[in-house]
Amino acid sequence: MTSWPGGACPTCGEEVPANLIRCRSCSTILNDELHEPPSVVIPEYRPLPEVTSCPSAETSGLFLLCPVCDRELRINNKYRNQNVRCKHCKASFLLDLSQPLIELKSFIANCPHCEQELRAAPRYLNKKVECKFCSEPLLFNDKSAG
Repeated sequence: MTSWPGGACPTCGEEVPANLIRCRSCSTILNDELHEPPSVVIPEYRPLPEVTSCPSAETSGLFLLCPVCDRELRINNKYRNQNVRCKHCKASFLLDLSQPLIELKSFIANCPHCEQELRAAPRYLNKKVECKFCSEPLLFNDKSAG
């Protein structure tokens, strides 16, 4: 590409020094090669596919460690905020997940698509994931909490 050799601006006539791209007075582009279409091809617009709805998989139970013997227990959601008894050591405790002694290991939910039982870590609550059996999207939801 050749640079502006200097001289009078073709638009306003003011004297413009060499090697400038635009006139200092009227901002006219001084090099005709810069008026050519860009060499970068702009791709055509393609709208994104619509986001599909994601059905909710409600938790039905929990896996947690007994606060006394540290063995894993499977407990149905209906026993939340009630006194429960460990089937291993027979210790009784209040099933309140806000207590620091209760360590939630995972929760149980059925896939809304294939009805298979899923066991998932607490970090997947309120997250959009894929069922490991049917690969359909679902959102783990815990309405029993609180």
